[in-house]
Amino acid sequence: MKALALIGVVVIPLVAVGDIAASAAEVKLLTAGAMRTAVVAVLPDFEKRTGNKVTFDNATAGSLAKRISEGEAFDVALITPAVIDDLTNTGKIVAGTRRDIAKVGMGVAVKEGAAIPDISTVDAFKRMLVAAKAVAYIDPNSGGSSGVYFDKLLDRLGIGDQVRPKAKLKRGGYVAELVASGEADVGVHQISEIVPFKGVVFVGPLPAEIQNATVYSAGIGTGAKNASAARALIEFLAGPSLDDILKAKGIERP
Repeated sequence: MKALALIGVVVIPLVAVGDIAASAAEVKLLTAGAMRTAVVAVLPDFEKRTGNKVTFDNATAGSLAKRISEGEAFDVALITPAVIDDLTNTGKIVAGTRRDIAKVGMGVAVKEGAAIPDISTVDAFKRMLVAAKAVAYIDPNSGGSSGVYFDKLLDRLGIGDQVRPKAKLKRGGYVAELVASGEADVGVHQISEIVPFKGVVFVGPLPAEIQNATVYSAGIGTGAKNASAARALIEFLAGPSLDDILKAKGIERP
């Protein structure tokens, strides 16, 4: 009788493990640039909790919009609300699945060890940009939301002709790389792309009057192989258990 009871104890967990393996899914996630560090930090926990495997690719919002429009397969997209809505209207994202996940403001970076500039007011921010030898930011032609905004902001501030000739443009990725390498003495980018980068110092956010906070929203692709797994990933990303992690990465909730 003892032997039989023991066998029963062993069989139950093996069946449970088999069920988990059978139900595990692969989820392809496409994310816009500013969400990269947060995604890298939290995906292992999601995979551990669910047994699902997530593969992800990261690019500018404009680049992702183009790739999806041209037919790239994916399960979940994490991009700006306008892009998610446009892709929903064209049948690439399931209607009603949009969920606002995060909000990221823009800030300034300088090389570690460099003097910290004053950016406390709009005038101080303008003086800093005009005085800089080289200013790094995302190439607006690449479709990166921060680069598009900042390039227009230069004209609003009346310093476009002074700053553009010394611009160091990055077509996606970390603007902070150009600052850390010394190619630019100032970088303007989304805060979540500055905070985790070694070799630079986050000076602070843009003054409130000219701040641009980008919201990032998730949606399920119409061609998703496993809609329930895709939905579970979005719920996880929106859940309160990630609030502290996101904050540490320079990301707020919308």
